[in-house]
Amino acid sequence: MKLELNQTNGLNTFTAYGEGYVSVNGIRHNCNVAVLPDQLITAWTTADFDTLTVADFELLAGLDAEIILLGTGNQLRFPRPELMRPLIKAQKGLEVMNLQSACRTYNILVAEGRKVAAGLLLA
Repeated sequence: MKLELNQTNGLNTFTAYGEGYVSVNGIRHNCNVAVLPDQLITAWTTADFDTLTVADFELLAGLDAEIILLGTGNQLRFPRPELMRPLIKAQKGLEVMNLQSACRTYNILVAEGRKVAAGLLLA
C-alpha cells in the first residue's frame, strides 16, 4: 500500500509497505528497521518475534523518543513482559500493533511533531 503524508519537511516517514518490506522516504527496506523522524537504523535486530531479546528492547529504550511503536509483522503479538523492562526503566511508552498500523500511526505522530520511534519486524 502506498502512503501519502503532508507536512513532514524532510523527516523520515513511511511511504509504502507490503509483504516483507517498508519504504521510508521512497527507499525500500527488506530487513527489520527502527525509524525515527531524523534517524533510520537498518537491521535494528536480526530476530524474528519469537527470538526477540532484552538487548533489542534496550536499543529501542535508548532512542530519543517518548513513545515506541512496535510493529510485529502482519499479526499483532505482544512481547514477553521481561523484554519490556528496559522501556519501563527508561520511562518510554510502548504501543504494540501490526506492521501496517505501526506505519500509519508513526506517520500521524510525526506530522504532529511527536518524539516517536517505530521498531518494525518485517518477517
